[in-house]
Order: sequence, then structure tokens, then C-alpha cells
Amino acid sequence: MSRLIVLPSLCLLMVSSVALAAAPKPAAATPPIPVPKERAVSTQHSVTIDGHTIRYTATAGTILLRNKANQPTATMFYVAYTEDGVHNLARRPVTFLYNGGPGAASNWIQMGGLGPYRVNMTNGGPTPPAPYSITPSHNSLLNDSDLVFIDAVGTGYSRVVGKGTGKMFWGVDQDVKSFAQFIYRYLTKYNRWQSPKFLYGESYGTTRSAALSDYLQDHGVALNGVILQSSVLNYFDWMPGSDNKYIFYLPSFAAIAWYHHKLPNRPAHLAAFVQQAREFASGPYAQALWQGDTLPQSRLDAIAERMHQFTGLPVRYLERANLRVTAAHFRKELLLPEREHMGRYDARFVASDADAVSSRNSFDPSSQFTGAPFAAAFQWYLHNILKYYSNRHYKEESNQAFNAWDWKHDHRSRPYVAGNLAAAMRKNPYLRVLSENGYFDLATPFFETEYDLDHAMLTPGLRKHITFAYFKSGHMIYLNPHALKAMHAVLNTFYSDTLAADARGAVH
Repeated sequence: MSRLIVLPSLCLLMVSSVALAAAPKPAAATPPIPVPKERAVSTQHSVTIDGHTIRYTATAGTILLRNKANQPTATMFYVAYTEDGVHNLARRPVTFLYNGGPGAASNWIQMGGLGPYRVNMTNGGPTPPAPYSITPSHNSLLNDSDLVFIDAVGTGYSRVVGKGTGKMFWGVDQDVKSFAQFIYRYLTKYNRWQSPKFLYGESYGTTRSAALSDYLQDHGVALNGVILQSSVLNYFDWMPGSDNKYIFYLPSFAAIAWYHHKLPNRPAHLAAFVQQAREFASGPYAQALWQGDTLPQSRLDAIAERMHQFTGLPVRYLERANLRVTAAHFRKELLLPEREHMGRYDARFVASDADAVSSRNSFDPSSQFTGAPFAAAFQWYLHNILKYYSNRHYKEESNQAFNAWDWKHDHRSRPYVAGNLAAAMRKNPYLRVLSENGYFDLATPFFETEYDLDHAMLTPGLRKHITFAYFKSGHMIYLNPHALKAMHAVLNTFYSDTLAADARGAVH
């Protein structure tokens, strides 16, 4: 009997052991990423701008972001330049600057000349490899404002820590909230709440600025000014079946054909020629495209001939394209006889292409010719000028952030942020906006920016608060040193006019 009793027990024990062995082990909880302490390294310098010497402190450091439970989620890296000897900070503006991507660090805009140092490169062409020339920037924005260059989470030295995850930061709205929290912390830490406040964004940084201006306004921070460089304010303009993209690009094609001497009758003045291209694009060209497949052959022939006069592209090519030429096709086709192709970010940059018959470019000369100088220059600058050392790699671009980006905004699948900027202007009628545009930019065409800002539903009084400026350069306007100097003069005027207008009062 005892044997019969024991055997079932042994069988039960064996079955239980097998079941336990086969059952999946519970997933181990992901340990939180170690949280570094906030850090700041300050050094003293001087730079001469517009004939005046400015003594300033450069501070390279980090600020921790926290969740609602006050737990650290990310550390954001910044480089701040503040003028020395300022006793009344309420009279000294502070500007927050950043690049775009999404997934790009701020080293581009910082070392392009808006910061107090810049990397010197060949204007519109390839720069020889290291050593690179790094010199003080006499066209820096530091004469108008203190500057805070910020790296988005996942770029530069900014990264997720503690209880944070990439999902918390990699998205239109998530990104806005992280930059807002950084700005709050910076204003508090450095006692800048009373200072006039400006945002300066490039490329996707303009998307961020437009949405951020409205978010800040709703959360207790009224801005004095927003500077948009090479804007993208409406991602819905690129929907399949829409002809808008062809209309928006044509004036840029005209400017680039003018630059490369590809026009049948090249006019002397670029701005006047671009205005003619605007009128053609929004008039006869748009009307022809809107007819779609019902456009008569005679009309197609006439529009193709007019397009040839503006773009330099062959008439037969334009007819085969059904009058619809993408930026990628234009970059390859315009210089095809020379077996060369142009840059997307700046069409002044030209390189040879192995394939002289393909309709696509093998690479972007404006990106390849500038990426290495900016990366090397900023690494050197961090260590040798700012005295900031880290055992981590400074990440100029984050494909991880870009690929994981959540594009939803305001309950839409893609962001439309011109409306956010307009909302901020209605809520804060003192807010001024400067739109800076490169004629030779094939990433964010200036005609589209004009359209988006002209359709933001502003009253005439508020619409006058938007100023446009144009430069003979591309997406990164500062790559052309002559354009950088011209941009510096425009910014001087914008800051002085904005602060003077604030003193006089708002216009509704």
C-alpha cells in the first residue's frame, strides 16, 4: 500500500517538474539607465562683432528632464553663450537654437556662424580633408542675444536615462514637450524668466518652433520672436495626387537654373526673375496642372516652352514628364550633359555621377561635402575651446530617432504647424516672426513657406508681424559666407525692431 501511495506522488512530482521546465521564464524587468548628474563647464572668451568686442562666458552642460513623478527620463546637452557684465538680465535677450532632422544635433547651426566660432569651408564646393580652419565668427548672433544651442534627445550628448524611453521623446508632440521642459529648467536655473525670449530653428527645427511657440504660450512663456530658417510647416502638401509640390518647387528651379547659367536668356537680377517665376507657377502653370489629363496638347506644348525659359530643362523632357518634375529629377537632369548632379540641401554644390543616364542621384553633394568638416570641427571645438570632455560619442545625426518618429500632431496623421504659429501670434499679438529662405534650397522650397504663412488665417495687422528674407544660398544659409553676412544684418534689424515694437505696444 505504501508503494502504491508513493508512486502517484512521484509521478505528480515529475509532471510538475517538466511543466515548470517548459513554462517560459518571466521577462526580467529592464533596469533603468543610470542617471548622470547635471554638469556644466564654463570658459571665458571674447569675439569682435560689428566692430565691437563682446566678452562672454561659454557654458557646455546638461539639464535633466523628469516625468510627472519627478523621476529622471533624459539628459539634454546644451552650449550657452552669455555676455559678461550684464547687470540687468531683463534687457538682454536669450535665444534657444536647434537644428532639425528630426534626429539632428545643433552642431550645424552652431558652427555655421551663428555661434561665436565657425568652420571655414569652400563656398559652394568640396572642402579638403582635415585639418579644418576654425575661426571666430564675426557674424555671430551674440551681439543681439545670449545664445543657447540645444541637442534633441537622441542626438549630440542628449540621451534617454532613468525611467525614460525613446518613445517619450521621438515624436512631434513628445519633442515639443521635451524642449519646453528644457526651456523652463534653463530659465529657472539661470534666472532668465524676465529676459526677452526668442526661438531659432532650422529645417525640422522650424516645425518644432511653430508648435513649441503655441505650447509655450499656453504654459506661461510668451515669446518675443521666432526665427524660421528653411521652413517646413505643412506635411500635408506632399500627399499623392496633389500638384502643389510641382508648383512650390518651380521658383526654386528657376533660381538654381539662373545660378548655373542654364537659362536661354539669363536675366541680370535674380530676385526679379524669381518673382516672374512665382507668377508663372501660381498662374498659367498651376492652371495647366489642375486640368490634369484633360489638358490639350497645344496647351501642354505652350506651358512646356514657358517652363523651359524658367528652368533650362529641355522642352521634350518637360513634355515627357507631363510638366511634372520632382526635385530629385531636376537635380539630375539640369547638369546631365556635364555628367554632374546637384545637392538637395544646396544646389550650388555639384559632383560627378557614375551613372549619366539614371534619373536619380547617387548621393547628395551638399551633404557629403559638408558633413565631415562640421563633425570634426565641433569635436575639436568641444575639447579645445569649450574644455568639455566626454567618453561618449557626439551623435550628429540619429537614424534611430528618425526611424521611430511619431508624426501625429493635433489628432492628425502628419503635422500642420503653421496653424500653431498663427495661434501663438493671436494669443500674443506682440510676437514677431522672421522667415529666412535660401534661393537654392531643394529640401524646403521658399515658395511653399510663403504659401503656408500666407494661409495661416491672420488679420492684416498680425500678418505684418511676419518678415521674409532671401539669400543666395541653400538650406544651410550660413554655408555661403556672403549670405551669412547678409543674414547677420537681417537678424540685427529683426531683433532691434522686435524689441522696439514690444516697447511701443501690440498691433492686432
